[in-house]
Amino acid sequence: MKKRDFIKTGLGFSSLATLGLGCQTMKPSHKQHVHTLHHRIKLGISSYSYWHFRDPKVSIESVIDRSADLGVEGVDILHRQMDSEDIPYLQKLKRHAFVNGIDLIALSIHQDFVDPDPAFRAQQIKHTIKCIHLAHEMGIPCIRLNSGRWNTIASFDDLMAARGQEPILPGYQESDGFDWCIASIEACLKEAEEKGVILALENHWGLTRTPEGLLRILNAIDSPWLGALMDTGNFLEEPYPKLAQIAPRAVFVQAKTYFGGGEWYTLDLDYARIASMLKEVGFGGYVSLEFEGKAPAEEGVRKSVEWLRSHLS
Repeated sequence: MKKRDFIKTGLGFSSLATLGLGCQTMKPSHKQHVHTLHHRIKLGISSYSYWHFRDPKVSIESVIDRSADLGVEGVDILHRQMDSEDIPYLQKLKRHAFVNGIDLIALSIHQDFVDPDPAFRAQQIKHTIKCIHLAHEMGIPCIRLNSGRWNTIASFDDLMAARGQEPILPGYQESDGFDWCIASIEACLKEAEEKGVILALENHWGLTRTPEGLLRILNAIDSPWLGALMDTGNFLEEPYPKLAQIAPRAVFVQAKTYFGGGEWYTLDLDYARIASMLKEVGFGGYVSLEFEGKAPAEEGVRKSVEWLRSHLS
């Protein structure tokens, strides 16, 4: 086993406030996520940072090695980047992470609950439950959840050109999409609780493109096994007030950086401001780097880790 140095320049800071509950003594609803005080933020790396869906694919083992060399504490695994779903492979990843001093912190998966076909939604629920089991086998306590979108703009490149906005499917209303999504997530929660895997709903495209959309879903489901995944790069206009809206519900954060210019767009994000935002709500979990720039991954990830450390400490 290669000896790894413990992190000496951590990202920790103590939180300053709770969510403004004052002196209330009532038992909080799970709809109001309450963070624990005096925790420190830990830094992880999304395996996506080394592989933007282009060949050659970078192995998860390689990402674990590189993350250990950079002294971060966790790896967020992109499901589509895995070489297999077989049990021996899952256990191999778990062992490889452990002997290198790395926590496996999230499994970022894809699903789409916004579809009028009940059979299609059932397949997406089945896929999500399967991924809950994969995460459990690897000792991963969290999966990234998508709401889904209307898919009236087929190409992702075209969707990005439209700033993530697309028309609703003809013959349906926005409320239909929310009803489908809420019911589908509820269908996954029993397995999530039994396996001890938190569902972290990302402010992604589709229904969760706005903070109001994300919170509409979270507020409709009262469960400690559902929270928000705050992606710093997915609110394209006026991000800070929008991020502030969802920060109190965040159980996981993905932090985008764009060295070399972004693959689809570039945001000049103020991470000192974002760190202050997380500090104010007492967030003490993982911030996972999602490097989405065109610079070589080795360079971009290294610079990004240094950048995040300097602003989140």
